[in-house]
Amino acid sequence: MRQYYVYILSNKYNTVLYTGVTNDIERRVYEHQQKLNKGFTSKYNCHKLVWFEDHEDVLAAIHREKQIKKWLRTWKNQLIEKENPQWTDLSNGWYDVPLSNSGDAGSSPA
Repeated sequence: MRQYYVYILSNKYNTVLYTGVTNDIERRVYEHQQKLNKGFTSKYNCHKLVWFEDHEDVLAAIHREKQIKKWLRTWKNQLIEKENPQWTDLSNGWYDVPLSNSGDAGSSPA
């Protein structure tokens, strides 16, 4: 069964938040971190994954993303701090091993 993820990224100072949805959390976070797509996260250096949750239904994931985007900043902070009180990057260690079939450590996730 396919998984979908709602996630929140922050900058290193935790002053900017970005909420998104994806079907491949590792690939999507990598794209944000490498600034492969020019946009909000690239402009404001949002590359630290501070919160995510998974869903089996894409419509539920999209609904949750839209819900969170409407929230006040304090509510988003509370959501993050409930699971990640130190605001650590939850993607730490994801890319320390080869990510592609070619074995190149610097490659993007498959």
